[in-house]
Parts: sequence; C-alpha cells; structure tokens
Amino acid sequence: MPIVVNLDVMMARRKMSLNELSEKVDLTLANLSILKTGKAKAIRFSTLEAICKVLECQPGDILEFVGNKQ
Repeated sequence: MPIVVNLDVMMARRKMSLNELSEKVDLTLANLSILKTGKAKAIRFSTLEAICKVLECQPGDILEFVGNKQ
C-alpha cells in the first residue's frame, strides 16, 4: 500500500503506550491496533485529529505517502 501509518513511531517518540493512547483518544484497543499495524483501509478525520492532539503532532507525522516503489 502506498500510504504507510507511522503511529507506532510517534507513540514511541512520545513514550506513550497503546493503552494510554486508547484511553486519551477514546478508541478501542482493537481499532487503534488495526491502525497501528497498517491494516486499516480508512481513517476518519475526527480520529486523526484526536490522535494528533494527544500526540502533539501533524497528520503528516502519522501518515506517509511512499508511492509505488519499484
């Protein structure tokens, strides 16, 4: 997939666990885990906004377009 989710990188930089982020963003661990592992097919802007607020980052810090590497 040409879009990579770097949620785990930002969580590590902020020294935040998945459990802590889940509580602060009010999302289930299962949904955050799907996003973190890159298995999500979509993300709501409201979810992205909440994650960015908690992690004090920009959407581009979490989502990265890598294109078709050949």
